[in-house]
Amino acid sequence: MKKTRLQSFVLVLLGALLVLSACGGGKKNIAIGPPASETNNVSKIILGAYGIEDGDYKAFQEGFGAAADGVQDGNIDISIGILGLPAASIESLQASAGDVKMLSLSDDAIKKIEEQSGYKRFTIPKESYDFLTEDVETVTAYAILMGNTDTIDEELGYELAKSMIENASENTHAQAKQMILENALNGAEGLLIHPGAKKYYEEQGLTVENEVATVSADKGDRKAEFTLGTGSQGGTYYPLGGEMANLWNKYIEGINVTNMETGASVENLSSISKGQMDLGMTVHVPALNALNGKADFEGNPVTNAAFIGHIYPEVVQIVTREKTEISSFDDLK
Repeated sequence: MKKTRLQSFVLVLLGALLVLSACGGGKKNIAIGPPASETNNVSKIILGAYGIEDGDYKAFQEGFGAAADGVQDGNIDISIGILGLPAASIESLQASAGDVKMLSLSDDAIKKIEEQSGYKRFTIPKESYDFLTEDVETVTAYAILMGNTDTIDEELGYELAKSMIENASENTHAQAKQMILENALNGAEGLLIHPGAKKYYEEQGLTVENEVATVSADKGDRKAEFTLGTGSQGGTYYPLGGEMANLWNKYIEGINVTNMETGASVENLSSISKGQMDLGMTVHVPALNALNGKADFEGNPVTNAAFIGHIYPEVVQIVTREKTEISSFDDLK
């Protein structure tokens, strides 16, 4: 049967669309991190720095482990993660996919990000991963531990901070090497510090200039079971937090800390505020927002959270695959 002109036109149009799709046309699938996570927040700031708005791409709100699987399967074009350096999940992705590409941020984008957040420029050395052929420009913050001042008394805050520093050598996670006295106050600027942590750091010769938090927790009423909010299992927080909890349980008498998988920073701070969590791992930027009642905490400042210690530098790492032919966020415009 002969095709009509309309049928021929439709077939040509469909063919053109298929070609466009194969060449990378259409909205890209971008993993921006779980809802109520700092990854989600900073992803939107990064995309906004390039003039990319919510409707310009399809958002996948996955933890980094699931996002990396999506990149490997080809269902996700770009994944944005806040991770330790190097990140085991990225190394695993390269081992499976074999063509991982890490995207740099432009100078203009970095300037905008710095103006809108507490993140600062950071250069990922090409030696960080086998697949890198040049340094990568991005931004970084700090992962820190915050404690609930309604449940973490002064002596317990002291012991938690002490264990983080003095027992870090027993923690097998790669990022544990960052928990040294010289780094102990990284990310603390502008935050209230737990009095127990302050006491320990000053005993070690550090100068602590932070305002001290008021603690309502009392050792005499101390409970035995504590919760530590971490992040997704595919990220850094969950496995690292699990080892931290094990060491606290080993060296601090009378307590048991259980690490929980969560949506990370924002969820952990919110849970502390509601009295549902005792300790939380977080990027220092949302911790500042929580204290000051800004961003996700607009009008609802968190008044019962205090800095206990630095954990490791948090580096924004943006990955895709060579087959996507994406070299920059500029390619998405």
